[in-house]
Amino acid sequence: MATKTKLSKRLIELVRTRARFRCEYCRAPERLTGQRCQVDHIMPQARGGQTEPDNLCLACAACNSFKLDRIEATDPESGESASLFNPRVQDWHDHFAWSADGTRVLGLTPSGRATVSALKMNRALAVEARSSWVEIRWQPAAD
Repeated sequence: MATKTKLSKRLIELVRTRARFRCEYCRAPERLTGQRCQVDHIMPQARGGQTEPDNLCLACAACNSFKLDRIEATDPESGESASLFNPRVQDWHDHFAWSADGTRVLGLTPSGRATVSALKMNRALAVEARSSWVEIRWQPAAD
C-alpha cells in the first residue's frame, strides 16, 4: 500500500492558485461553496501516483469523495470504459460544456461523460446550488 505524502504549504498554494481556487472537475468555486477544495492526486498514490505538481489538481470535497482512487469509469453513452478527465493534460472545454441554463455539466467526450457520471457532477444538490449561482450571475464562471 502506498504511503501518503504530506503536502508542503508551498505545493498546496501552487495547486490552489493554478486552479484559480475552484474544483478542476466540476468548476465549483471555493468562494461560492464556502469550503476549501482539496488537493487530489490525479493518478492516485494507491496506484503509484507521485506527489508532484503534474499529478495534482484541486477538487471539491464531493468530486474528490466520488473519485477516490479511480482513473477510469464507464461512459454511459457507449457502455465502454474511459479514462477520467485529467486536468493537467486535457482542456476542460474539450471534454465538458455547461447546459443552456448553466446548471449542469455536460460530457462531450467518452472521458467527459465518464467523469460526469463517476463524480456525480449533476447530483440534485449541485444543480440546485448552481441554479442559485446563475441567478446572481456567478455561474458559469468565465474562463
